[in-house]
Amino acid sequence: MKKSITLVFLLGLSLKLSAQEANLTPKADLVTDRPDATESPTTVSVGSLQVETGAFTTTFEENEFKEEVFGYNTTLLRYGILNNLELRVGWNFEEVQTTTNGIESNDVASGFSPLLFGAKVAIAKENEWFPEIGLIGHIFLPFTASSDFKPEFTSADFRFAFNHTLSERSGIAYNIGGQLGGETAAFSYIYTFVYGYAITGRLGAYVELYGDLPEDSSANHFWDAGLTYTIAPLVQLDATIGQSITDGQDLLLAVGVSFRIDKK
Repeated sequence: MKKSITLVFLLGLSLKLSAQEANLTPKADLVTDRPDATESPTTVSVGSLQVETGAFTTTFEENEFKEEVFGYNTTLLRYGILNNLELRVGWNFEEVQTTTNGIESNDVASGFSPLLFGAKVAIAKENEWFPEIGLIGHIFLPFTASSDFKPEFTSADFRFAFNHTLSERSGIAYNIGGQLGGETAAFSYIYTFVYGYAITGRLGAYVELYGDLPEDSSANHFWDAGLTYTIAPLVQLDATIGQSITDGQDLLLAVGVSFRIDKK
């Protein structure tokens, strides 16, 4: 379950800058689904548009073969249509470069991955030990992808998202779900777990474990860690580093920005 495929996409446990600090009064704090793989259970306010975009690179090398993936655009648009419902649209533009025995291939895969379309529903608010809960579902449309990234099957995923506040500065979140389709028709179970900590009122850090368990192959497990920085009440920057625990990803580097436009 690479971030370049699943987008992923995900909670971010973003730092919250108060409206008093900036002399502004946004509808709600900015809660993002990036930079990590964990999706937040929180939906965007009615009439608000949230944009979460960034770039990434991953590398994998085995024997004399090396693969480098570059994502120049990983944009997710989130729009609130009800108090507990948001619509989601996402699209990635990627490039894959391979090297064999030190020689770069002239055949570079480049283009858009399948368009993601979906929704998030807020199910329950956090109440003491009881977590905040949300349900998220997406469908990935093969006919929207460039020829180099067109999968054999239409794919879809779903996940239940949970969030627990541990203290004024820390919290945990986790996702449980599954994905069907893509390159195979087999079902894959999905899991994520992230811990976030507010270093200051603007700067936050997180560490995460995530992966997938396909029915037709061995499991894939990954870790990542990163920082978020709130430069304005509704604008957040992020940076991430990670790699796979199992085979498949030697290094992940990503940067991004998220912002929200509220309805006046």
